[in-house]
Amino acid sequence: MGHESPLYTLKLAGHNLVFDLGSVLMVTVTAVIVFLIAMLLTRNLSVRPNGKQNFIEWVFDFTRGIINSNMAWNKGGRFHFLAVTLLLFIFVANMLGLPFSIVNGHTLWWKSPTADPTVTLTLSTLMVLLTHFYGIKMRGSGNYFKSFAQPVWFMVPFKIIEEFSSTLTLGLRLYGNIFAGEVLLGLLGALAITSNMGALGFIGAFIPTVIWQGFSIFVGSIQAYIFVMLSMVYMSHKVSDDH
Repeated sequence: MGHESPLYTLKLAGHNLVFDLGSVLMVTVTAVIVFLIAMLLTRNLSVRPNGKQNFIEWVFDFTRGIINSNMAWNKGGRFHFLAVTLLLFIFVANMLGLPFSIVNGHTLWWKSPTADPTVTLTLSTLMVLLTHFYGIKMRGSGNYFKSFAQPVWFMVPFKIIEEFSSTLTLGLRLYGNIFAGEVLLGLLGALAITSNMGALGFIGAFIPTVIWQGFSIFVGSIQAYIFVMLSMVYMSHKVSDDH
């Protein structure tokens, strides 16, 4: 699409740290929106839930089902709030770039943060690190590290490679789907604006844009679910003794 990212370089101890200010902005916006959603939906809770309380209870029940399908609740219950937070954060992040984008000159400021591989790979890395942390915490370091050598010791290199591949696939799957959707939306939007066919060209590009936005909402929802599901699968493998 020809847009550049707003980069900021920070010199620290002789090294250059490069920050994408657009992604930093959008991650912050996503966090604020999720916080507001959680605050508004959990205010004035009642025994007989109303509309907004029904929704947040459905989210909790939905994530509880994800956890129960992968591990026993006496172990998985502690990850309930983590799963809910992940689901809401990734869903909101996936949706932000769908209605519009904000471009200043050739610099893209408003987009889905999950259309940046740095963001999605950071999320996947944090989740994989958390699986190791809770694996050691809940099973003990001895039992946990022994599991890498089971059923035979020469499986250790393959299991180490699996950790890196799980991190990459978890992050890149999310990035690829969201980025591809935004690229196509940008191309359809540009076609509607620059078409030489006037109103006919605008209508011809507008209809596919609306259809693709609807499909992108579906894809963004599914990708949020898949990320949470796989995160809980990885977690169950690390904290359960039978894996």
